[in-house]
Amino acid sequence: MEIFTFMPIIVLVFLSLLRIVFSAYDSIRPSQSFGDGETLVSKGGSFELGFFTPANSNRHYAGIWYKNIPIQTVVWVANRCNPINGSSGLLTINSTGNLVLLDHNKSVVWSTSSSKQARKPIVQLLESGNLVLRDEEEKKLETNYLWQSFDYPSDTLLPNMKFGWDLKTGLKRKISAWRNWDDPCPGDFAFGFEFDPKLHTYPEAYLLKGTTKFARTGPWNGLRFSGTPEIKPNPLYGFDFVNTEDEVYYTYNLKNKSVISIMTVNQTTSLRQRLIWVEADQSWRTYASSPRDNCDEYNVCGANANCVINDNPICQCLKGFKPKSQDNWNSMDWSDGCVRSSPLNCLEKDKDGFIQFSGLKVPDTTHSWMNKKDKGVVVRCGLVI
Repeated sequence: MEIFTFMPIIVLVFLSLLRIVFSAYDSIRPSQSFGDGETLVSKGGSFELGFFTPANSNRHYAGIWYKNIPIQTVVWVANRCNPINGSSGLLTINSTGNLVLLDHNKSVVWSTSSSKQARKPIVQLLESGNLVLRDEEEKKLETNYLWQSFDYPSDTLLPNMKFGWDLKTGLKRKISAWRNWDDPCPGDFAFGFEFDPKLHTYPEAYLLKGTTKFARTGPWNGLRFSGTPEIKPNPLYGFDFVNTEDEVYYTYNLKNKSVISIMTVNQTTSLRQRLIWVEADQSWRTYASSPRDNCDEYNVCGANANCVINDNPICQCLKGFKPKSQDNWNSMDWSDGCVRSSPLNCLEKDKDGFIQFSGLKVPDTTHSWMNKKDKGVVVRCGLVI
């Protein structure tokens, strides 16, 4: 009788240990699945994949967060706009080799979208925070990922994540803000590259509110994005910009592996921010943000005008120009910009010419072009880029 009395206790201990062991796994295979309270943990222990419920909400999501940061910082969400009510979600690999999220009715809430079926599929959470689907029989190369979460960012850009376009597949990687603090569904505030590869335009990254340009980085000048002087060589992170026939993207890497830093966009504050985790304070600290001030807002002064944040008003017409609409200008609406005070006279050679300005963003490159074959200077509309 004593043996049977202790059996339930032994079973409970075994199940508890099983859950602990399972939580230490970084991958699942077709014969496995996990639900609420169970997680995958990356090999080095930096990231965790599981289910979470935002504060002031009863909606349930599958996502990835930093494991060792006490403030739960979710960096990726699978079912952003299709939450599960309650806490009975299940992640598993289906018969086609895709990772699927099921609700309590076993209905598919979200799934990966690999067109190629692996012979031996495995889903793995990497130490980079990237969730990948691959064929276990293939070599562990990035090019062999059948699907990866890094291709479908949420509101956060992690180190070594490509931010931009894959021109071969048409894949566009951008980050989009949560609708609000409790809803990870994308709001209308996003950050991404906007250009037309068919017209060979010069790519530039923009903060967008819906389809309206809110702020821009300025085009890449060989060292950094010309309109973001805060992006420069620093002890925290390095960065690269790649612009080829196959892809256009920006990426960054942390120089000190003990430092945690991310880039994120926030719907509430309308800011793109680089954040650093400060262990001593147990909090995220802003390293840089955009827009920095009113002069960073897109087209705030219109054409042929300069914005100086310490001037009053902040917008001034360039020399030889006047407000296009004096009434609007006087009412602090400068978006119409400025026009020439007198017509350009090409016959009077000594009267008109070029003036050099410093500290200005190069104009919007939407209607510019770049000759990639000749890696020399690109000239467009009288501007040297």
